[in-house]
Amino acid sequence: MATQRTISAMHTATPNNVGDGFIGLNAFHPQGSRPFNPFLLLDHHGPMTVQPSNKPKGVDEHPHRGFETVTIVYKGALEHRDSAGNHGKIFAGDVQWMTAASGIIHEEKHEKEFSRQGGQLDFVQLWVNLQAKDKMRPPRYQDIASSRIPTATLANGGQLRVIAGELSGLKGPAQTFSPVILADLSLSAGQSETIQVPTDYTLMVYVLSGSTALNGESLQRGQIALMNHDGESITLSTTTDAKLLILAGEPIHEPLAAYGPFVMNSREELLEAFNDFQAGRMGVLN
Repeated sequence: MATQRTISAMHTATPNNVGDGFIGLNAFHPQGSRPFNPFLLLDHHGPMTVQPSNKPKGVDEHPHRGFETVTIVYKGALEHRDSAGNHGKIFAGDVQWMTAASGIIHEEKHEKEFSRQGGQLDFVQLWVNLQAKDKMRPPRYQDIASSRIPTATLANGGQLRVIAGELSGLKGPAQTFSPVILADLSLSAGQSETIQVPTDYTLMVYVLSGSTALNGESLQRGQIALMNHDGESITLSTTTDAKLLILAGEPIHEPLAAYGPFVMNSREELLEAFNDFQAGRMGVLN
């Protein structure tokens, strides 16, 4: 029988607005991300009401280097374009996995038709670190439709979707540079589920909606639990319906230098990133 992991820390996400159209919570950010390694940031935007507009709101063009951005949409629709020529629309259930790597400029806004009609928007954005050997690779873009994400209906109700890595017999479609598990778990009231993740992986659980008990400890919407590396399994139990995000991955044991939209291994590399951006070497958003 697998050993239960104990909880290392529990954090409550803080209010955080990004751009002119994304309102929500921040669970952790690059400057405090070491315990969550290899993840750098978790923003949960929503659920929020988007008022009808002919001018989509969101985040105007901005650069990134040295990591990946992952966007999971639960309600509403977003639109993306970048300096590598990628242009994508993602709707409820879809995932966008953008590898900034050596540098990219992009914008993220409400999808045009969704903006015109208005409605509910709820999505998560994650930043995932890259190893030093991968930070200067060419950018890459993965548009992952919900139909491609393997889903299992659990014996006691609810569903598990695996976006990246392998969990409970499901393998996610996202390609990653280092081992990462990313999954969402919908549980029905009165349900209990146990999941297993390799002991050497960082493991955390974020509550998207509802509440759960994690190994007996209460966890509410907007809270994240970070687990110790002292076991293989965790047990989640609910008294109400709940939706959870499972994040796990092999830690990257390298120096971390983060400032603004760049995450590198040294201050010198950060300065180089700023210089390259200002010189136009990360491309142009047409």
